[in-house]
Amino acid sequence: MTDQKTLAYINLYAVLGALENLCDLVPEASEALTNKKPLSIGFDVKGGPKATLTFYNGKCRMDQGCGKCDVKLPFATCEKFNGLIDGTVTPIPSKGFTHIGFLLKDFTTLTDILNKYMRPTEEDLKDPAFMRINTELTLYVVGVAIAQVGNQDEIGKFSASHIVDGSIMISIKDGPAVEIACKDHHLLCYKRKPEKYRCQMEFADFETANALFGGRVNAMNCIGNGSVGMHGLNGMLDNVNRILDRVSLYLA
Repeated sequence: MTDQKTLAYINLYAVLGALENLCDLVPEASEALTNKKPLSIGFDVKGGPKATLTFYNGKCRMDQGCGKCDVKLPFATCEKFNGLIDGTVTPIPSKGFTHIGFLLKDFTTLTDILNKYMRPTEEDLKDPAFMRINTELTLYVVGVAIAQVGNQDEIGKFSASHIVDGSIMISIKDGPAVEIACKDHHLLCYKRKPEKYRCQMEFADFETANALFGGRVNAMNCIGNGSVGMHGLNGMLDNVNRILDRVSLYLA
């Protein structure tokens, strides 16, 4: 079972938050942004998450809250916001109607590109460059989703309550990494390699990470054959892996 509030936090911070990385990794995405001045979209979910995406010079940045934004999209419930992500709800801005063209054109084009990379076909993944971008984006989405599930989902919070303070690194060898930082059982994800960490889960290569994220190989087999390395405090890793099992339900 999953809940709509946790899903809303994942959809905003993990899924839409991946637009930051998409614009850095995919020239097509950066070129889709035609605004000449900074333009920000605030997402205000009643009883749920609030964040602002700012677009400028082909880049995207996400910030907490939506007090200062050019366009504001209010959602009465977490379910309504989740409907935006699955395409069943069309939001009506409460602020910024003059920027409706950006929403309908640039922003929609950007989310379509994100969807292409996050829900690839088998043919897409045969392209090594596409596969690497898909893998890196998925790593970031999964990392942020781990933090949201650990903070919002009841089963996830139980696992987080057994994680000691410190950082966990989830990485691809010679590639990108995320830091899951725990403080008083509250989790934060940073899309970077931590300077210090208490444990690490490392994929041997992009191919291994992609196959695991796509459910095409068994995690225990990968640990057994050494293509996934686990180092450091086992207790932290065990509980993060339990949260990761919950993440897979929300991202399915």
